[in-house]
Amino acid sequence: MTPAIRNRLAQIGFLVLLQAAALFISVWRWDWWNAWFYLGLYLMMLACNAYILLGRHKELVEERSQIGEGAKRWDKVIGLITGLGGFAILAIAGLDERFSWAGALPLGIQIIGFVLLGLSYPLFTWAMVSNKFFSTIVRIQKDRGHTVQTGGPYRYVRHPGYASLLFSYLAMPFALGSLWACLPMALLVANLFLRTTLEDRTLQSELDGYREYAGRVRSRLLPGIW
Repeated sequence: MTPAIRNRLAQIGFLVLLQAAALFISVWRWDWWNAWFYLGLYLMMLACNAYILLGRHKELVEERSQIGEGAKRWDKVIGLITGLGGFAILAIAGLDERFSWAGALPLGIQIIGFVLLGLSYPLFTWAMVSNKFFSTIVRIQKDRGHTVQTGGPYRYVRHPGYASLLFSYLAMPFALGSLWACLPMALLVANLFLRTTLEDRTLQSELDGYREYAGRVRSRLLPGIW
């Protein structure tokens, strides 16, 4: 195992601990089933990703462990907003559960939220294994021979990884049973559309062949919609 892969695994482990802290410190008890189910589903997704990527796509894991040359400054700001917004959803949902700000959502809605969240994870993995340049930050990876990727879900939308994130953002407040958590969720959704727009513009202007690909695959996130 290379140092870069160990670094990425450490980053992911730290992220899981932070999410657990945001959930359980805000709710201030251990018996919140939504938090346990959320973390279990997330860990299952991580395990599947690790099994698939470490076996056949180690170079992608190494790429995602660092901020490479050519990273866009604006994307660092967007990434910060993404991280803070994600933790805000978890913390506000926990506080809502603890203090009953808006009252509990029906169990059926919470289950639907978890189903949608669970369905978003395979799409994210599919996008990753279909794009060996699936970086954590927007940059043209000249050091890795960056080319346009058109297989898998990229046949239908230009940014399937972001489509997966869109569905997961929409699902999280309902899975955690909190209407108040929809406030940071709305910020994350707006931030995601901004990042998609800016990244697509960057790829069309700086990556050879991407403009032609965009002419064939018209949709950025949602087929036939946007």
